[in-house]
Amino acid sequence: MLYKMKINLNQKLINLIEYYSLINANFLLSNSPLKRKVDSTTLAFVGTKLEKLNKLKKKIQLIKNCNLKKNATNLVFGDGNINSKIMIIGEGPGANEDADGKPFVGRAGKLLDKMLAAIQLDRTKVYISNVVNYRPPENRKPTNAEIERYLPYLKSHIEIINPKILLLLGSSALNTLIGNDVVISKARGKWIQKEIGAVKPWIIASFHPAFLMRQPEQKKLAWIDLKMIRDKSKILKI
Repeated sequence: MLYKMKINLNQKLINLIEYYSLINANFLLSNSPLKRKVDSTTLAFVGTKLEKLNKLKKKIQLIKNCNLKKNATNLVFGDGNINSKIMIIGEGPGANEDADGKPFVGRAGKLLDKMLAAIQLDRTKVYISNVVNYRPPENRKPTNAEIERYLPYLKSHIEIINPKILLLLGSSALNTLIGNDVVISKARGKWIQKEIGAVKPWIIASFHPAFLMRQPEQKKLAWIDLKMIRDKSKILKI
């Protein structure tokens, strides 16, 4: 009788080990704490949309040991209608933006205003920000390290605004949110839908207005992109 009980216990132990093996449950037999996968790409804020934006802005103002911040005059956070369903992301502030504390207020900003007006939009109908919130010295492109540092803030910014359409102006914005394996000349004018934090906007890339000032012959392609935004807005009933 005792012998049969031992056999039964051994068989149960074998079955239990096989079961754990099948479900890959090594953590049940480990003394280590269970590690949960946490999405650290966005920051959690509570409150109304305006309260969340103010908290995000404060968080960026408190960044330490940042060369961009050290050399800049003002934080350039965002501009426009926070309830808009169209959000525009540029590269980074220039000298004019650094002085005024608002994105796209220089020559490139004036061209952007004209581009928006061509499809019956203006700053009261869109929301504008940048990949980084402080001016890179000499108006250079932000480095990969700088972009990586500001990426959680950018994604949180997009998540709070919760746009249906996200327009990426230039290669820095494109590569930051879509990937480094794409180039603006091939990626522009194409719609993709991608999750950014808790939101999933329709994303389209186009040339940065500063590039269009240097290469005016490319404005015809930018116009195609703008018309696509106009048509998508009608479809989405924005």
